[in-house]
Amino acid sequence: MSTYAYLGPSGTFTEAALIGITTPDDQLVPYANVTAALDAVRSRSAEFALVPIENSVEGVVARTLDELATGQPLEIVAETTIPVSFALMTLPTNTPGKITRIATHPHAESQCRQFIAREYPSAEVIATPSTAAAAEGLKEGNWDGAIAAKIAADKYGLKILAENIGDNDAAVTRFILARIPGDIPTATGNDRTSLVAYIDIDHAGALLEILTEFAKNNVNLTFIQSRPTGRELGHYHFIIDVEGHQSDKAVALAIAGLRTICEDIRVLGSYPRAANR
Repeated sequence: MSTYAYLGPSGTFTEAALIGITTPDDQLVPYANVTAALDAVRSRSAEFALVPIENSVEGVVARTLDELATGQPLEIVAETTIPVSFALMTLPTNTPGKITRIATHPHAESQCRQFIAREYPSAEVIATPSTAAAAEGLKEGNWDGAIAAKIAADKYGLKILAENIGDNDAAVTRFILARIPGDIPTATGNDRTSLVAYIDIDHAGALLEILTEFAKNNVNLTFIQSRPTGRELGHYHFIIDVEGHQSDKAVALAIAGLRTICEDIRVLGSYPRAANR
């Protein structure tokens, strides 16, 4: 049995993703935000944490990237993806015509804009830390509608008014499983390596220098995102995903090359790629 922290409260897409990779004997503990979930691992209150990192429609989850890049080091050991389907829900005693305040996570709102504009153009949209928090607040009477995962309606005894209300039926969210750094998982032949490259100061050609190290070693990049370090203007780091395992010769050579041109490198982990990634 293992303890897993996840972005809560109960009823989030993160919980749904976690249920798919754990056993009934495992303990799943919700936390209020990504930072709290990852800090639970850092403090050893949990062995693992599952948090969202990327959505196919809305892009990256900046808080996750920043925590992995600048917080106490953690190691990514797995990833998983799930389709994202949103539902509009209300209290069992409410009716569609009485919905004037709809709560949801900003990413969910962005993915349901057409539905909201068409069906509830005058409704006030309230941002919450997660879609499940919107459902939980609805149960407590803080607003009269919530957009969340269908699982949240079951968790909080809510009535679903409309399902599959997202603007993109093919939306997918990717989650990463993190732990305290330990033995590197064995290469499977279908792996991804994530790392952070810190540059000393922004200068012409900095990104090209980084990309060249991968290109000359024939390593394929699947993801790259720049984020400010917070130190001062001009200081950035790049979060990068590449195909392959850090023990693979090509990936190892590329990382070694980065160490000669970057201020620092943090390898976040090598882990099996999700089936559809």
